Amino acid sequence: MSILDEIFAHKRAEVAERQVTRPLARVRSEAESAAPPLDFIAALRGSLVRPALIAEIKRASPSRGLLLTDFDPGRLARVYRENGAAAISVLTDARYFQGHLDTLRSLAETRPRLPLLRKDFLCDPYQVYEARAAGADAVLLIVAALSPVLLGELHDLARGLGMAALVEVHTDAELTTALGCGATLIGVNNRDLHDFTVNLATTEALCGAIPPEICVVAESGIHTAADVDRLAAIPRPRSAQGVDAILVGEALVTAPDVAARVRELAGAGVARPNPLYLTR
Repeated sequence: MSILDEIFAHKRAEVAERQVTRPLARVRSEAESAAPPLDFIAALRGSLVRPALIAEIKRASPSRGLLLTDFDPGRLARVYRENGAAAISVLTDARYFQGHLDTLRSLAETRPRLPLLRKDFLCDPYQVYEARAAGADAVLLIVAALSPVLLGELHDLARGLGMAALVEVHTDAELTTALGCGATLIGVNNRDLHDFTVNLATTEALCGAIPPEICVVAESGIHTAADVDRLAAIPRPRSAQGVDAILVGEALVTAPDVAARVRELAGAGVARPNPLYLTR
């Protein structure tokens, strides 16, 4: 069993357990009555630079263990927002990443704020409603762990609730599945979730097959301005160039100067006119 299989097996049991204390009907009602979400894709497309930076709030990882001892999500979010990030990813998995949905909920209540992605291992509609009820503006859907039918169901539910769905791929076959479900926001994970190896060439190999109207996010293995420049130069169909955004976690939270690292990675791309600035 791979680590991905193990995580999703645990996640299915976890979701079943949570529904005992917080039934689906209650969570669905909370999701449907929540304040409207921010436009996650518009925040990326309207960034001052391309690729836009999705900065991640991440306390630990299965491969590296504890990343940050002095963990203050509110402070991190403020540093990210003040230094050029376009959106924030929040790890909410408890067992493997020491995250919590309450972190996302707290950040969603702050003003001003950036759009928020719930980064977790979603395998049930309950988690999509749960994300929206907590204030998420987007959710992550991992193609490698979902059947095409379930992927489509979760994707359509997220969109129906007004959220963006970041559909994550790392092979040609997974990209075909993502395009087939109508994804408008695709993440290319440079980390193989079965053996945890990382290679930026994964994004280079897949990006050329993604139409320019689809917003593309490169995930994992991004540490320097040179990495960002490399991803910004990838040719895409119909004369488009580069990924639209990058998602960075470990390189930020482990940096000696987080603000400086955010500015470095957020400022490494190509300047773009007419920025959209979201603070609601």
